[in-house]
Amino acid sequence: MQSLLDMTFAALADPTRRAILIRLARGDTTVAELQKPFAISQPAISKHLKVLEVAGLIERRQSAQSRPRHLNAAALNEATAWLRHVRTLWGDSFDQLDDFLNETRSATEEG
Repeated sequence: MQSLLDMTFAALADPTRRAILIRLARGDTTVAELQKPFAISQPAISKHLKVLEVAGLIERRQSAQSRPRHLNAAALNEATAWLRHVRTLWGDSFDQLDDFLNETRSATEEG
């Protein structure tokens, strides 16, 4: 079974789904409005929305006759925390590599 973090990154891996999230960051909207900028069918946009819903990145709201989609920005918190952690690890590794290269350069210049 995939973790929520795995589902989040899988959902974010697709450029169409990222574009949908960017659009929803401006406010709730309907499936028909979300479909307009893309040259894809309604069933295709619905599949993208389903992936985003399962990952918890968007929610379906009830508003009279329509069911607008809503961005759940809080769902990105776990992914953001993971990225921060990895960035710190990479930063430490790059600092160590920098130190090693400087030591090697100094030894080569002295020798």
